[in-house]
Amino acid sequence: QVQLVESGGGSVQAGESLKLSCAASGSIFSINTMGWYRQAPGKQRDLVAAITRGGSTNYADPVKGRFTISRDNAKVYLQMNNLKPEDTAVYYCKVVTTLSLTYWGQGTQVTVSS
Repeated sequence: QVQLVESGGGSVQAGESLKLSCAASGSIFSINTMGWYRQAPGKQRDLVAAITRGGSTNYADPVKGRFTISRDNAKVYLQMNNLKPEDTAVYYCKVVTTLSLTYWGQGTQVTVSS
């Protein structure tokens, strides 16, 4: 079992920055990939960025060049710069273990006003 706790969401103006954090606990030795997803009202949950145990990263096209994912042991971060109103969503932390088990955090709201 892996438990995830997210923090760092909030309300900002367009062009500002936020940093999301996700701390994992429990069977952290089994974590392979860590990532961030987001879900806007009425839309599906989509990948924002992911990072493997080896440090390889993957970003969704809308956030490339603005968001940076990083990882430190059992924590994963999402630095979000130059935020836009279309980035408004609930952001979820997700981990996948070496046994392909998936765990989700509870979500943190990010609201960007123009």
